[in-house]
Amino acid sequence: MKLVMLSGGSGKRLWPLSNDSRSKQFLKVLENKELELESMVQRVWGQLKKVNLVDSTVIATSKSQVEMMKNHLGNEVPLIIEPERRDTFPAIALAATYLYSVKGVSLNEVVSVLPVDPYVEEDFFNRVKDLGVALENSSADLALMGVDPTYPSSKYGYIVPGSVKENYIEVSHFKEKPSEDEAKELISDKALWNCGVFAFKLEYIISILQDKNLPIQYDELLKQYDRLPKKSFDYEVVENTKKIAAISYNGYWKDLGTWNTLTEEMGANLIGKGTISSDSVNTHLVNELDIPVTILGVSNLVVATSPDGILVSDKEASPRIKSVLQGFEQRPMYEERRWGWYKVLDYTKFDNGNEVLTKKICIKPGKNLSYQKHFKRNEIWTIVKGEGEFALNGKVSKIQSGDIIEVPVEAEHGIKADTELEFIEVQTGSELIEEDIIRIFMTWQEVEKEFSVIN
Repeated sequence: MKLVMLSGGSGKRLWPLSNDSRSKQFLKVLENKELELESMVQRVWGQLKKVNLVDSTVIATSKSQVEMMKNHLGNEVPLIIEPERRDTFPAIALAATYLYSVKGVSLNEVVSVLPVDPYVEEDFFNRVKDLGVALENSSADLALMGVDPTYPSSKYGYIVPGSVKENYIEVSHFKEKPSEDEAKELISDKALWNCGVFAFKLEYIISILQDKNLPIQYDELLKQYDRLPKKSFDYEVVENTKKIAAISYNGYWKDLGTWNTLTEEMGANLIGKGTISSDSVNTHLVNELDIPVTILGVSNLVVATSPDGILVSDKEASPRIKSVLQGFEQRPMYEERRWGWYKVLDYTKFDNGNEVLTKKICIKPGKNLSYQKHFKRNEIWTIVKGEGEFALNGKVSKIQSGDIIEVPVEAEHGIKADTELEFIEVQTGSELIEEDIIRIFMTWQEVEKEFSVIN
């Protein structure tokens, strides 16, 4: 069996910690057995290791999440990178062509697809292995895994059972995201919530692409990715598949997609600088700012602060945040990278078109920014913490806290951290965008090979 983990989404329901670059699976708010904070994707990857599925797994994700994924799981994590976000059917189709034409996986191989962020126990992944057995015994085109619903929700797909066999369920039909009234009827018919887990023989998806006259070679499908319908796998495939089998999962399963569900599983009520008074019952504070937040005498509240904004919400009302934010767009103010993170501290655009952008940047020990240049901005860096090496136009020198560095427009430059390095970067120019960059060397070994270090 091969596993494809889907990592996408903008995570608007967990604003302001999540944004277009940092989706919910990257929020470090869960506690592991060592009492350290970890993200959902780190938790799931650790579980896959324990059930010996990591070597069979690839992660399908968008370009905007690549560096963050590597930051959480390491540089060796196998990634299939979508050229643009187009929903789950295109992502699964691209993964299928990668397995078929790049990895040479047999068309008869079972492929299971699941989200990268389910909150489950290890038994869940052992149960995923049973999907292959259900496919073989039922001769179905698809096998799904479902859990008993706890309430009539319009957020999930519903697996409506037909006859129940010894080790699988024959599915009568599948209904994606019904109204709450429809959901009540489906639950009375013993329908299961779809966990977002699908299994199929690789041949099934390859044949669907052939029927649509789409490429089955990975490189070709990448070039024609915009031809794929921008639809979910549930709508495009599951609802149109006649022969579906299912298995049930009776263990713990939870979707941590909203603040009220996430806070139920958080290891601590307080993360970051702040205080919660003892009479504030069932209240959580997650503070990513450098200023303290104090909560007094209010219960059932979630308070989340980040450079992207501040949320103060009753927990039951918190799922409405996505609709409240509709039409509200801004650049991500906090992003993680393979080398560390940055926060946007201030941004100003003047009437004459000039812009000033101020960031705080942190580089982890041993990591580096690429050796690069920009065409539309000057930069001034003030080193506030740590030590490292700085390269400018072929000369490499040692730097430390207190140093001020000027990077003129079109100057070739890079920086490496010996210890954790923090600096304030002030950009000035006519168009301050992340795309204004030419990367010359990605690794510091390339810089050292090309230039000598001046002490």
